[in-house]
Amino acid sequence: MTSIITIPALGDNLIYLYRYDRSDSFVVDPGDSSAVVKALKEHGLTLKTILVTHHHGDHTGGAAELKRKTGCTVIGGDRARTPAIDRLVEDGQILALGSTRIQVLATPGHTRTSVCYYVPPSNGDKSGILWTGDTLFVGGCGRLLECDAQTMRQSLLRLASLPNETLVYCGHDYTLENYEFASSIEPDNPAVRQRLDEIKQAHRQGRPTVPSTMLQEKTTNPFLRADTPELKAALKMSQARAADVFAELRRRKDVF
Repeated sequence: MTSIITIPALGDNLIYLYRYDRSDSFVVDPGDSSAVVKALKEHGLTLKTILVTHHHGDHTGGAAELKRKTGCTVIGGDRARTPAIDRLVEDGQILALGSTRIQVLATPGHTRTSVCYYVPPSNGDKSGILWTGDTLFVGGCGRLLECDAQTMRQSLLRLASLPNETLVYCGHDYTLENYEFASSIEPDNPAVRQRLDEIKQAHRQGRPTVPSTMLQEKTTNPFLRADTPELKAALKMSQARAADVFAELRRRKDVF
């Protein structure tokens, strides 16, 4: 019985329902309430909590309706811009949802108040779970809407410090475009080329490209490799600071 149920919504958004303690559940970034209600019924789950990574409507749009229907608690990092929030979280906080422990990681970059949620390995499961919202994508990262490149880079490096086996569940399926971009930056990088081939094959076969692992991201995601000589050379920025390389990568991705 899988703990994580991925719910596609709104074109390319990904909502996550997590089962714990038999039939209780929490949901991450419910942009569409009807899709969540359908999944709850299908899997026989009771919704106890909503976790919000940031305030954008495609991640929060279903929260108020779900709270009205289920009486669940809404948790997030920005009460001012997410009216449905009942409980404000801060960096380093540990949430106890039934027997599940969740660490709150402040990751400013996409927005000033973005947070990620990390469930460490437990009960013999070697892979932790990380919900990244629009901070870290499979093969990419979020746009810099409210912070500068250095701030986002520091948030990504913090996520990259988690164990290699950590499963990365992001807020959108941008994977194919992200690896097409990565390949355009480093066309001769065999790891990136192989990853793009794998993603294309997954698309052809109708298989999901999320989650990835933190090791895959550190190896092939250009935004986690802005300090490497290979990527600096590819951008003709061999002597540049990693923050400036990151900023140039993000600028190029914005117009890709």
